[in-house]
This record gives sequence, C-alpha cells and structure tokens, in this order.
Amino acid sequence: MEISKQRRYKLFRMLCRFNEWRIQHIRTSQYMIILSILAGLIASVVAWVLRTLTHTISGALSSLTRATDMEWLSFVYPIVGILVTTIFVNYILRHNVSGGIPRVLYSISKEGAVIKSHNMYSSVISSAITVGFGGSAGLEGPTVVTGAAIGSNIGRLLHLNYKQRLLILGCATAAALSAMFKAPITGTVFVLEVFMLDLTMASLAPLLVSSVTGVLVSYMLVGANPLYFFRTSSWFEAGDIPIYFLLGVVSAVSSIYFTKSYIWVSNLFKRQKSLWARFAVGCVCLAVLIYLFPSLYGEGVATINNCINGECDFLFSNGFYSSAKNDFWLVALLVFVVLLIKPIATSLTFAAGGVGGIFMPSLFVGACTGMLTAIVLSLCGVQDINVGNMSLVGMAGTIGGVLHAPLTAVFLIAELTGGYKLFVPLLLVSVTSYVVTRRFINNSIYTFQLAQRNELMTHHADKKVINFMKLDNLIERNFAVVYPGDSLRVLVKAVEETSRNIFAVVDRDDNTFHGIIKLDNIRSIMFKPEYYDKVFVRDLVFRPDYTVRIDESMESVVTKFSHSDKFNIAVLDQNNKYLGFVSRAKIFSIYRRMSRQLSEE
Repeated sequence: MEISKQRRYKLFRMLCRFNEWRIQHIRTSQYMIILSILAGLIASVVAWVLRTLTHTISGALSSLTRATDMEWLSFVYPIVGILVTTIFVNYILRHNVSGGIPRVLYSISKEGAVIKSHNMYSSVISSAITVGFGGSAGLEGPTVVTGAAIGSNIGRLLHLNYKQRLLILGCATAAALSAMFKAPITGTVFVLEVFMLDLTMASLAPLLVSSVTGVLVSYMLVGANPLYFFRTSSWFEAGDIPIYFLLGVVSAVSSIYFTKSYIWVSNLFKRQKSLWARFAVGCVCLAVLIYLFPSLYGEGVATINNCINGECDFLFSNGFYSSAKNDFWLVALLVFVVLLIKPIATSLTFAAGGVGGIFMPSLFVGACTGMLTAIVLSLCGVQDINVGNMSLVGMAGTIGGVLHAPLTAVFLIAELTGGYKLFVPLLLVSVTSYVVTRRFINNSIYTFQLAQRNELMTHHADKKVINFMKLDNLIERNFAVVYPGDSLRVLVKAVEETSRNIFAVVDRDDNTFHGIIKLDNIRSIMFKPEYYDKVFVRDLVFRPDYTVRIDESMESVVTKFSHSDKFNIAVLDQNNKYLGFVSRAKIFSIYRRMSRQLSEE
C-alpha cells in the first residue's frame, strides 16, 4: 500500500513538472490540438476493438449454428449473452454500466465531466457480449460512453480545468463515433447537438481534428468502404416534396412510439426489484420475439441493408410467413409488426440486464418506416416511389425524432451510405420528424429521464453554471446570533457590534434555529431604555417564509430568491440547526464570475 502511494505521488510530481514545462513552451490552443489527436487515436482504436470483438463473437456463433444445423440456438444465444453480461457487471465488475449516453450527460451536468475510469473498458466488454450474442441493441451508446470516459480520464490525469476536460471528452466521443461509422462530420455534429457543448470556433478545431483522426484510424484498420452500400436509382424531384413531408410525419409517429415504448418498458421493469426476476422475464419475452421475427436478432445491419435495397427477405427468414411473399398488403403488415416490436425487443434487452445502444435500433425502425410508407403509397396508387430511397431517408427521420438531433441524422445517413444525392429529402424528413416529435415529447430518449429528475443541465447554460456553485462555499457566517431568553439590552448591544441588519435566533443549548429578527422591526423601541429589561428576544422573533437546507440544490436556492424579495436566507442543516446565511448578492457575484470562466478559451 505504501509503495502504491509513493508511485502515485511520483506520477503526480512528474505531471506537475510536465505541466510547468508545457506552460512555458506550448500554447494552450496547440496543447489542446495535441490532446485531441491523442484522445482521437485511443478512442478510435477502442471503437474498432469493440466492433471487431462483437463481430468475432457473432461470427463464431453463426458458424456453430450452421455446423450443428440447430436453428433454435439463435433465440437461445441472446439469453446466454445477457446472462454472461449480468454476471460480469454485477459480480465481477460490480459497477453500474447501464445508462449509456444519459450517464455521460449526467456527468457533464452534475459531476464536472468526471467519468469513472472503469467506463473505458466495461462498456466495451459488456456490450460486445450482449450484442455479439444477439441482443437486440446497437454498439453506438457504449462507444460514446467509452470515448467520453477516455476523454474525461485524460483530462483528469493531466489536471485540465473543467472547460478543457469537457472539450477533450467531446473530442474522444466524436472520434469514437467517427471511427464506428466512418463519418467524421457526424461525430462532430453529434457532440454539438446531443452534448450541447458551448464551444467557440477556436474550441471547434480540436473537435474536428479528433474526428478526422478517428476516421483515418478506421480507414487504416478496416478500409474506406461505407458501412452500408446504397446506389440511388432515382433523383430527388420537386414533385416528391409532399411524399417526403408525409414520410417526415410518419417518422415522427415512429419516433414518438419508439421513445414512449422504451420508457414504458424501462419503467415497468424498474418496479421489479429482483435482478434475476428482471433477467428471467426479459429474456423469455425477448427469446419469443426473436423466434417469431428473427430480424430482431442482433444489431439488424442485414435488415437495414435489405430495406435500403428494396428487399423484404428479412421477413421470411424463418419460413413462418413465406406464404405472404406475393401479397404486398401482408408484406406491409409484417413490416409494420416488426417496426412495432423492435423498440420492445431493444427495451427488453436492456431491462433484462444487457448493455447496448439505441442508435442502430433507431436506424432499424427508420428503415422499416420508410419501406412501409413506400409500399402503402404504391399499393394505394398514390405514387410509385423508390423503396430504397424511402428507407434511407426514413432512417434520418427516426434518428432526428428519437435523438432530437436532425443534423446528426442528415450527416449520419449521408456519410453511412454515400447518399448525398438525397440531401434535400434527408433534411426535409429529419427536420419535419424532429419538429413534430418535439411537439409531443419535449426531451429526447437520452434526456427524458434526466429532465424528469431535474438533472439535465447540458441543454441549459444558466442551470449548468448554477449547478457548479456549491452552497457550502456561499454560506456567510458573520451574522450575530442571539438567544430567545436574551433581553432587548443584549440585542441592542449586538446591533452596536455588527454591521448586519438581520439576527439569527437559535437555541442556546443545541443551536436549533427559531427564526430571525430584523433591525427594522426593533427600530421603534431600540432607543427606549425603559424597554431594555422588559422586552425579550422571544417576543420579537419571527419565522421567515423561506429557509434553505444545506443539501438543497443551488437551483432550488436560486428559485427561492427569485420567488421572494429577500436579500438573505438562513441556511440550516438536516436537523434544523443554524449554519449561517446565503445572500442574493454573493450568489449573483459568483454566478457572473463562473459564467466568465466557463466561456473563456
């Protein structure tokens, strides 16, 4: 133990000497560029490891299924994967890995962009097992968490301030997503849209450098081919605008359903306190759904490729519905059912104990939404429109609606598929879906529960500044204290010795708070000596309308000041013991100073 402490101290001294040298020889802007490259390299390699590990597991299981000719294994694998993940998370790692991107947003909002070091590897292992074994989820959420943890811990190791640590966190996240999707613009836009980082143009440069670093590493490791192969067979025409506007509305309906069903299933399982009861119920339900609809197995990349190529093979892989191949109304019905069940399957994967992301399930639902819309319009004779185009653009619609990130949706789909020829429809559908979804759901699937708990600060600059203010540091303790049994004479003496015009009245024995006395309330008698020994503090004290508990949030404190005309409010502990006062003036002064600090380069 002593050796470990000595090593940590030596490392600390080395970092201090390095920082002293760096300040003298490297400008801060250059230093952040260097760190963004470093964060990008590490995060992109980890993203590659995650995808490679997942595909290795998936490939091995597929080979086993083919070798044994036991197709029923495909709906047993997810149970095994979630079981292994549950054991790893709860009995080996013993840290909470669930939460994904909302957990990153929470750390930015409430914990100073500090993310625990185990997140640099725990999400990689747990999500690779979950998705590799066929859990109905994606890898993007774990990729974001891992990248954010890498950036946060680089910042902590090098003793960066909050603003710099947050920037490197964003850089590593952008690089991880860029490497995962081979989409550098998407990585950058995602960080700006979802994390709501307050960056200037100078701060944007490291973010772009990190994204490019991530995609270059991905090119070197896996090649430059896009994740999905798409060849548009028809161009966008102005006459198609009503069709794409309709698709935007339909995508919004899908997005609302996705978000509501995900939250509903999550809340339903949270009521069950038993870990293994959640595992059993969730896995059984998931296995049944995958057995009935094999396209729900795993990430769903093959299904998405089917949709954007105008094919429906994913519906008939188990032979149950082969008779419906030539009946397009039945095909449309099956696509609709798969669309409805996918969010449920994803929610069950997480509720049962699996770890993964919702990016890919959102793309899955979007592709099915676009295909369903195209088939129905064609059957109704409204207009014969390209199914592949509609599926592609529908993916942007659900990403824009589910994530509340329309620009991320546009660039993601365009970069994933090389579909820039449909850039205008992508914009139209994603923005329409986003606007309509926001009308019914004010927060994205990432921020919904944080907003409910009043813990979402990243999207509100004022709240974020207020959150970093600590009540304990704002308490003023130089107010005079008097006791209920004191006479007016003692109170007048206290007035002479202090410049304050408020006096706390507390119990002499245990400091219990009884109320306050204002100078204005005794002004009429304080100059009349005949009252000095006849009037006592207990006759003058009153209980103020507002007090503050030491464990209250700063947002609550600020709210109390805004709802009252008070300049000072008493601060009490959990047992009603007096601690001091907090003043409106000091809060405002600290707020202005911290606002300047957080906005500096």
